[in-house]
Amino acid sequence: MLGWSLTVLLREWSARVEDASRDLPHGVRGYQVLSAVVHDAPPTQAALAARLGIDRTVMTYLLDKFEGCGLLERRQDPADRRARRIVPTDHGRRVLAEVDARVAQAEDELLSTLPPEDRPVLLALLEHAAAGAAPGEDRCAAVAGSAGLTREA
Repeated sequence: MLGWSLTVLLREWSARVEDASRDLPHGVRGYQVLSAVVHDAPPTQAALAARLGIDRTVMTYLLDKFEGCGLLERRQDPADRRARRIVPTDHGRRVLAEVDARVAQAEDELLSTLPPEDRPVLLALLEHAAAGAAPGEDRCAAVAGSAGLTREA
C-alpha cells in the first residue's frame, strides 16, 4: 500500500509540476536549475551540473538558453578567473517566484482531498521518513533524479 500511494502521488506531483513549469526553458529541468541558482550561493557551472546530475555539456546548453532569456548570467569568479559563477537576474527571481507559486498551488490541489489541517502533518511525516531513509541526501538532486531529469537534454 505504501508503494502504490507514493507512486501515485509522485506521478501526479510530477505531472502537475511539469505543467506549472511549462513556460520555462526545458520545463521541469529548467525549474530545477533556476531554483538551485536562486536559492543557493552562486554555484559554478560545473558544481551546478554535478549537484543536479546533469551532464556538463548539456548544462552549457541549458545555461545558454537561460542566459538568452535573461533569467541568469554567468559571472567570472573573482577567486578563480577560469570559473564562472551562475547568478540569477532580477527577472529570473521574479519568474521563479511565479513558478514556485504555481507549484505550491498544484501541490495544494494534489492534497485537496485531505482536510487542510492534515496536510502539514502529512508533509512533515513524509519529510521525516525521507530524511531517515536517506540522511544527508541533497533534496534538489534527489528530486531531479527521481523525475528523470539527469544526464540527458
